[in-house]
Amino acid sequence: MIDITIRRAEFQDLEAIIALLADDALGQAREDNSRPLSERYATAFEAIDRDPNQLLAVVEHSLTIVGCLQLTFVPGLSRLGMWRGQIESVRIASNQRGSGLGQRMFEWAISECRARKCGLVQLTSDKARPDAIRFYEGLGFTASHEGFKLEL
Repeated sequence: MIDITIRRAEFQDLEAIIALLADDALGQAREDNSRPLSERYATAFEAIDRDPNQLLAVVEHSLTIVGCLQLTFVPGLSRLGMWRGQIESVRIASNQRGSGLGQRMFEWAISECRARKCGLVQLTSDKARPDAIRFYEGLGFTASHEGFKLEL
């Protein structure tokens, strides 16, 4: 097991986070990893960082960002006012996949959700990511709902 730190992302981590998001076939098609980074990423980071119900986290190993995810804490009226933890933008560096880092990152994220009194943790995964879907199922997540998106 390698030594890692999982922490709240800082603005100076933004280039590394975008590089991780672009580090697969789907990400290459929808992210812009050119330098300088698009100002839209900075604007989004600042909005996430200001929102107390958002937690953008990075996994660091030997001073290198090797993973990231975004946690959103969602209040709701259903299920007796239960809070949910929504996990998005999950990535582990391609050269670290299969090393156990993803499991450690999810254990951390689920612990954060418990600390915030969430009653469940949910996520979506693109159907074009069968390895990710198997990974989530291996962690105990179930495909209990159909997800829908409408691009605007």
